[in-house]
Order: sequence, then structure tokens, then C-alpha cells
Amino acid sequence: MKQHIVRIVLGLAVMLLFAGHAADIYNIGLISRLDNIMYDARLAITMPGGVDPRVVILDIDERSLDKDALGRWPWSRDKISALLKKLFDKYGVVIVGFDVVFAEPDESSGLPVLENLAKGKLKDVGQFQSALKELRPQLDYDGIMAETLKNRPVVLGYYFNSDENAVHSGAIPKPVLTEEAFKGRNIRFTTWRGYGGNLPEFQANAANAGHFNPLVDADGVSRRVPMLAEYKGAYYEALSLAIIRVLAGYPKVEPGFASDSRSGDNYSGLEWLKVGPVTIPVDDTVSALIPFRGKRGSFKYISLADVYFDKVPKEELQGKIALVGTSAPGLLDLRSTPVGSVYPGVEIHANMITAMLDGDFKQKPAYMLGTEVILLLVGGMVLSLLMPLLSPLKSTLVSLLAIMLFTGLNVLVWTKGGLVLPLASGLLMIASLFAFNMSWGYFVESRSKRQFTELFGQYVPPELVDQMARDPQRYSMEGKSEELTVLFSDIVGFTSISESLSPKDLSQFINDYLTSMSLVIRNNRGTLDKYIGDAIMAFWGAPVADPEHARQGVISAMAMQTELDKLRATLLERGWPDIRIGVGVNTGSMSVGDMGSKLRKAYTVMGDAVNLGSRLEGLTRVYGVGVIVGPNTRQAVTDIVFRSLDKVKVKGKDEPVEIFEPIGIEDQVDQKVKDEIDLWHKALNAYRAQNWDEAEKYLSDLQRMSPECKLYPLYLERVQQCRIDPPGPDWDGVTAFKTK
Repeated sequence: MKQHIVRIVLGLAVMLLFAGHAADIYNIGLISRLDNIMYDARLAITMPGGVDPRVVILDIDERSLDKDALGRWPWSRDKISALLKKLFDKYGVVIVGFDVVFAEPDESSGLPVLENLAKGKLKDVGQFQSALKELRPQLDYDGIMAETLKNRPVVLGYYFNSDENAVHSGAIPKPVLTEEAFKGRNIRFTTWRGYGGNLPEFQANAANAGHFNPLVDADGVSRRVPMLAEYKGAYYEALSLAIIRVLAGYPKVEPGFASDSRSGDNYSGLEWLKVGPVTIPVDDTVSALIPFRGKRGSFKYISLADVYFDKVPKEELQGKIALVGTSAPGLLDLRSTPVGSVYPGVEIHANMITAMLDGDFKQKPAYMLGTEVILLLVGGMVLSLLMPLLSPLKSTLVSLLAIMLFTGLNVLVWTKGGLVLPLASGLLMIASLFAFNMSWGYFVESRSKRQFTELFGQYVPPELVDQMARDPQRYSMEGKSEELTVLFSDIVGFTSISESLSPKDLSQFINDYLTSMSLVIRNNRGTLDKYIGDAIMAFWGAPVADPEHARQGVISAMAMQTELDKLRATLLERGWPDIRIGVGVNTGSMSVGDMGSKLRKAYTVMGDAVNLGSRLEGLTRVYGVGVIVGPNTRQAVTDIVFRSLDKVKVKGKDEPVEIFEPIGIEDQVDQKVKDEIDLWHKALNAYRAQNWDEAEKYLSDLQRMSPECKLYPLYLERVQQCRIDPPGPDWDGVTAFKTK
């Protein structure tokens, strides 16, 4: 045991790290996010599904908002009144709850204008005054709606807010509980600073009202609803609870406290709320988990336009609980939930109501925090003491058994007890202890791994070295022929640049440059071959095979130009010269392996395709572009936009090749640039067809579009030269270069 004391102590430290998070001493964001994901997964697997017939949602949908239906929201209050009368008097609904706020007076009837006229210009016109007096009750839409609300079971909705400049608008109902009910209890209520309520006359005549503020977790998902929300020391009920209380005959909200023997400074004892026959389990924030029946559509949606125009069969609404809300995106009541990222807020209240009717809630009482901490301490201590004594195989089996036990207990508590026990901390703790103990014996790398690191580490990105070390028999440094992609880059005019810098500055300059460019190559899984002064040689496809080696080479070449733009700013700030680089990329058959003399060898590539890549880099200066690729590279890459530059014969090659400039990834290149490339290809075709006038016209247009591009004046000069000295009918449009 003594030889394992360090491992045991470090294992216990890992255990305490997770226990501290579970005890809410600090928060580890990753664990919280994983817990939310696991909660959502359990919920999705165990949801009952189906459509609950007791609650219907009267939808302010796109069809209702159409100008040929009820028109844009908000509708005039006389229409709302007409809807309410139909719902109660014709369809026989049991109760109506509004997931909307009637915060502003309705002036759509024109009554305020008439009132102003009656007090002003038409003050002494008796006939006008008499007519207005007679019309006033018909035009007072708010008064009509207030009268409609009277003596009908209508529950209004309102919202709380905690903005920096929280407003207090409209009226809200009386609180259901005062601070006296929780005196001496340390309860973390959701506290708000302001509210947006309904018009006072509506609130006064409504049967009840409740807030519709679901809680939003750190990941932006709504999983809970505060049953009681605190505002200025008083406590207000949620919309769903307000509806249930009206249905139950307005019973009081009674807090349910567990035995005081479990209470302490961090445990309030509040575990449920009782409303008549309904018991609602709550967590430490007095919130209830939303018991989603299923995905969006677990309740019947009926368009309010159909209700208004009497298109709904009576049996679809008779005896139902009706919730008025919206699924229209423009009215901004769509929320992210565990069962859908675009979920109507009104359906959250519907789920809460049916769960209260059935007494079917998942519970996460405050004491579950202590349960989780105890499980972590006991399990972590056992594993920390046991695993250092076991072989790798036995440690693996013990870890798997621990995961199965922890997960099984969690599922059992969820399904049989309806309790939510956090899962992520336990699983991550077990995995961390296993990983720690497994890695302990491997601080010194295996011989095979060291060998590969020594052989390939200076060329290949570390992640590729790791991949090779997992199966070393597949890799060797022996020479072989492979289709690969090679890259050459060089600084334009480096000789004059080096002469303008001191030796110290030159050293810093070249170190910064080579580091930046090399990181680009490594980040794109390239193998660094060598540095030749300021030049860089790299290749893709060996020693680890990469079917996308051509694309990786082109992406790296473009990324090097982008990285150079960032580096250039730093260099100019130091007063050093501005630099440009040329990059050549070519794909083809090459010999790759450990090559050199008995004194020194290097893992490199050789062959005609390599030589062509070097020549392409040199041609970037001729055509005024940053990157040139060969025809095989162009053919192998399909998602990058290329511009054909020319057909050339480079020094040492008899066969002409077409060369290309990569512009960018297909879906990232602006259409204007694509149009310019299309026009350029027309110009190039005209040039190759010896149609000098057409070519000159296109090239002139292109030069006006992009005067900074050096390619267009180069070809204009060639056109002029061809006019003076025509190439002849057998000319193939190839440009031959006699130098490197």
C-alpha cells in the first residue's frame, strides 16, 4: 500500500474535485452541461407521448394573423371579447388561460379621438355630444372586454423582468404568499425587479392571473418553471398554478416543509407546494421540472381564426381547458427546450397543467444534492484505494462495474421514485480515476513510441506520430513510390531583404516567418521536409496516408498567404521590410523515404513531380499570384475554385502542363469573384484561339474591374506582341520557360 500512497492521494484529490462541484461549492461548467444533456436524454427516453385531450391550445398562428382573417396582432379587444363569449357560451370550455399580456389600452375604435373632439372643437355641439354618449359603450373596447371577463373563469398572464431599468407596467394580482410564510428559511427564490402586467380593469375582473416566466438554464434551454416568484418580498404564482387554483375553487397555496431535522443553513426544508388536492414537488429554487409529454404537438392546436369564424366542432372544445398562445415566429414566444429547439411557450404551461392534474412530476428536491455528494465520496474513496492495487484488466472491469452500478441506481431512482439524481459527476469521476490510474504506468513512453518520435517527430505533426505509434508495423522510412502532394514556398526578393537587416534582426525575422508558416503546414497535417534558407519544402500523404493530400496542400498554401497578412503587420511595426511569398503545389508520383549519405539522412521526396512543384513556385513571380498548382492537384480537388493561368513548359520538361491559381473554397467565394473568373477564362480561350481583338476586349474589361491584378496587363502585353509577331496557325498557346 505504501508504494501506492501518491496515487491514492491524487485519486482522492480527483474525488474531492467532483464532490466540491456536486456540493455547489463551485461550478464546473462542463459537468453542468453534461448533466443537462443526460437529463434531456432520460426525459426523451421516458416521455409518455400521445396527445392529452384535456387541454387545447388556441393558437394565434400565421393563419389567424392573415389580413383576411383576424389581422395582425394585437387584435382589437372587441374581437377578443367575441372570442371569449364564443368559447364559453357556444363551445362550453371550462377555463381560458392567456399566455399573452394586454398591457396597452385599445384605441383602435377611435374613441380617444372622439373624446378629444368632444372636449375641444365640438364641445358646444349638442348633437355630437349626444351621439358620442350613445356610442361610447360600443366604442369602449377595453370596457367591453373587462365586462366580458367578469364572472367568467379567465386567467390572465403577465411577465416579470429583471432588466437594468426594470419597468413596472400594468397591474398584477395580489401575491399568494407573503414573506411571513418563509420567515427564517433560507430559500433561493427566483427574484425579479419589475413586471409587465395587464390593464388594471382587466386584472380586476379576471378570475386570476399568473406569470409565464420559465427559467432558462446556462445553455439557453428551459427545463423548469418557478412555481413561486419573488417580487418585493411577496410571492406570485405561475400561470399554470393560477389556472389549477381557479379550477379547484381558489384553495390557498400551502408550502410543504420536510422534517426540520434535515434542515440546516443550506437546506430550507421546502420540498413541495400543496394546492387543494394537488401536490407539486419543487427544487431549491421553488421551481418544478417541466414534465414534457413529448415533442411539440402533444396537445391539440386549434387556430383562433377557426374559432372566430365558427369552423370548430363543438366537441373539440367542450369541457376543455383552453390556453391562448402563439406558435407564430413573429410573436417571439418560441423557446428552446429539451424536446425541441423551437417550442411554443404556451405548450410549456399545458404540460405543467396536465402534470398537476395527474400528480406526475419528476422531482429534484434540495436533499438530492447531499445524496449525490455522499455517493461521490463513498464511490470515489473505494475506487481511489482499490484501483492502484489492481492490474489494468481488473481496473477496467471494476470501472465498468462502477459505471453500471452508478447508472443503474440513477435509472432506478428516476423510473421508480420519480427523482432526478445528477449523473455526470459520478460518471466523469469514475472515468477520470480510471484514466489517471491507467496513465500512471505510462509516463515513460514505450520504446516503439520513442522510436517513432525520434524518427518522425521533426517532420510530422504530433497527432500523426501518435497515430503511427499505435501500429508501428505499418510505417517505415524505407524508400517507396507513392502519389503525394508537395509544396514549395519562397520569399520574393529575400536577398535584398536580408541585406537591409542586421544579423540579429535577420535571425529574428526568419525565425518568426518560418515558425508561422510551419505551424500552418502542421495544422493541416503536412510533413515538413526541410528549410533551404527562407524556402520551405513540405509534403502530404506520407508517412501517414491521406486520401485528401492534394486538398490539404492547397488549403495550406492559401492559409500561408492569410497567415502572412497577419505576420506582415507585425513586421512593418518593427520597421522591417514588407514581404510577399510565392507558393507552388504539385501532386504526382514521388519517391519518399529516408535518403542521404552515411553521414546524414532525411525523410524526403524526390522525382519529376517534386521538380515541377519547385518550378511552379518560381512562376508565381511571372504571373503575379501567390499560389500556383499543377494539373494533377487541380483535378484532385473539387471543392475549391481555381483560375487557369496558362499552359507552360518549364525548364527541363518537354510536355506542357496547365497551371492554376486557387481562389478559395467554393461556398466562401463571392459570386462577383466567380463572375470575374468566368470572364477571365473567356479571355484566355480567345487568346489561345488567336482571337486578339476579343481577348483584348475581355482583358481590358478585367483590368478595369481589378486594376491591382498583374495577370491582366501581362496578357495584354502578350496580345500586343502576338499582333506584331503572330505565332502561326500551329501555335498551341503554350508558354515555354528557359530558366528556373
